[in-house]
Amino acid sequence: MGRWALVATLLAVVVVMLGAWTRLVHAGLGCPDWPGCYGFLTVPQSEATIAIANARFPESPVDVAKGWPEMIHRYAAGTLGLIVFGLAGYGVRHRRRGLPWKLPLFIAGFIVLQAAFGMWTVTLKLWPQVVALHLLGGFTTLSLLALLTLRLRARRTALPEPERPALARLRPWLFGALALVVIQIALGAWTAANYAAVACTELPTCQGQWWPDAMDFRHGFDVTQHVGPNYLGGQLNADGRVAIHVSHRLGAMIVLGYLAVLLAALWRASRQPEVRRATLLVALALGIQLCLGLANVAFSIPLAIAVAHNAMGAGLLLTIIHLAWRLHGVPVRQAVSLSRPSTLNQEVTA
Repeated sequence: MGRWALVATLLAVVVVMLGAWTRLVHAGLGCPDWPGCYGFLTVPQSEATIAIANARFPESPVDVAKGWPEMIHRYAAGTLGLIVFGLAGYGVRHRRRGLPWKLPLFIAGFIVLQAAFGMWTVTLKLWPQVVALHLLGGFTTLSLLALLTLRLRARRTALPEPERPALARLRPWLFGALALVVIQIALGAWTAANYAAVACTELPTCQGQWWPDAMDFRHGFDVTQHVGPNYLGGQLNADGRVAIHVSHRLGAMIVLGYLAVLLAALWRASRQPEVRRATLLVALALGIQLCLGLANVAFSIPLAIAVAHNAMGAGLLLTIIHLAWRLHGVPVRQAVSLSRPSTLNQEVTA
């Protein structure tokens, strides 16, 4: 079960990357129906099937080059769903042997919801709210599978008692870092859903200003956009997209500063190799993600770098989850009592 959970986690990374690739090549509506493509199991390619497809969807002529990215993404997501359902079934069947079954069952239910978001992404014509939620759902699925893999395969670090009080005090701040990264990923999802990545084309300023005059936050973060229009390419005006892009940049700076201070504190607080390796992994993922974000702007969103930026966002999230897992075995109450032995002795005496 642990091996299959690891396979599912790795496949979830691939699905997230395929989703980014599909969006970046503007193939989100490569197939106007769901779950098939123009009513077929594969993209129509022969003259006969293309004629049938165009008759079924005259407003969306067949574009084979855009149909395949969409269908490849669906095939990978469907395979992931089958593996997750298998994990859930296996866990439920062998729950009396101590195998986890609630988490796999929850992931299976979430996969169903994620599939619904995938359908709505197409049927609602890339409505930004659904596109952003679908992307966040992919990251959530990946995170849950990573947690399941850690439960089945990893061992928590046995921390020495002198280090526990400091690490216990830092653990809530680590969860704060996790929350900040999730918010930043949400900003990235909203940026992608509204095609705002190219709103600012230079660094470190935007449109020649540190704080551009042409920003409309109310329009940029309007979550009441109507259902109906085709949102391929986005419907927001330039000022709204600039506001989204600048917000994403500010979020990156906040995450960078917060994590830099926190990781330095964690490095000083523990000399355990496992904790230090986990801390270095977060720092490495953060550095790579920052470089990829800068490269996206500097080179005008090249496809390979943009997909890598999306994947490394998932990598940063997973490294923080892994670090939190390493510190999860530090009981807060025990750590507090270890730091105040006189209080503990008084309680035992009483």
